[in-house]
Amino acid sequence: MKKKLTQHEEFQVMLLVLDKFLWLGFGIMAFGLYSMFMVSITNGLLLIIAGAIVLLLFMVLIVKEYEIIK
Repeated sequence: MKKKLTQHEEFQVMLLVLDKFLWLGFGIMAFGLYSMFMVSITNGLLLIIAGAIVLLLFMVLIVKEYEIIK
């Protein structure tokens, strides 16, 4: 038997999951910056771009899941 969640509970669960996407994207970008200084500029830049892609996926999930009201 599945438990039904209220809209507030569903939002709280989504925040817990998507918070990990933010940390992952930030971590990848921070490692890319470190790699840019220590290893090579191209490797660091590629990691920073990968982190930006993770954060863009996060943004797409937010916009797709919840309607933004102005």
